[in-house]
Amino acid sequence: MPISRRNFMILGAVTATAFAMPPFISLKAYAASLEQPAMSKVTLHVNGKPQTLDVDNRTTLLDALREHLHLTGTKKGCDHGQCGACTVIADGRRINACLTLAVMHEGSEVTTIEGLGMPDKLHPMQAAFIKHDGYQCGYCTPGQICSAVAVLKEIRDGIPSHVSPSLTEPPKLIAAELQERMSGNICRCGAYSNIIEAITEVAEVPA
Repeated sequence: MPISRRNFMILGAVTATAFAMPPFISLKAYAASLEQPAMSKVTLHVNGKPQTLDVDNRTTLLDALREHLHLTGTKKGCDHGQCGACTVIADGRRINACLTLAVMHEGSEVTTIEGLGMPDKLHPMQAAFIKHDGYQCGYCTPGQICSAVAVLKEIRDGIPSHVSPSLTEPPKLIAAELQERMSGNICRCGAYSNIIEAITEVAEVPA
């Protein structure tokens, strides 16, 4: 018997639904499962304090810090890991908080700009940025400062870069070295020379 176009379309829709739905689950249960996100409990040590959160497994570390812990110093810029505004220090390494999930950092030590220093007690890097006008609009500044603090640790630990690929001795503190290491942090206002001056001043102070 010939199949009409209408019946063919109905048959196709029913077949597609059958393959799309998990077996032995009713349509109502399947719809409910789509509405309920998978949640997890995660404990982070943020700025020296333990923080236990119930988060959607898809929550980025950036959103956990900003939306759950209200630490809004860490900025959401591009949300694609291209600008560096969301840079924080996790277990001693700088990372883009927008590119990693909160649940991946169970037990991690996370330091945000608030953990480095506050107005009444500035971190040396924060003070240097102010002294050298290392910012204009200031939106990228928290990420710049967190990255700069981590950069100096990388240099002191002898971690290589494209400018200094050798592991035999610590990299030399030169502008090109700092520019290379800070290249993941974009300043749309163009305060790059002042940023390098600020980092250089802090680097010259014995650790």
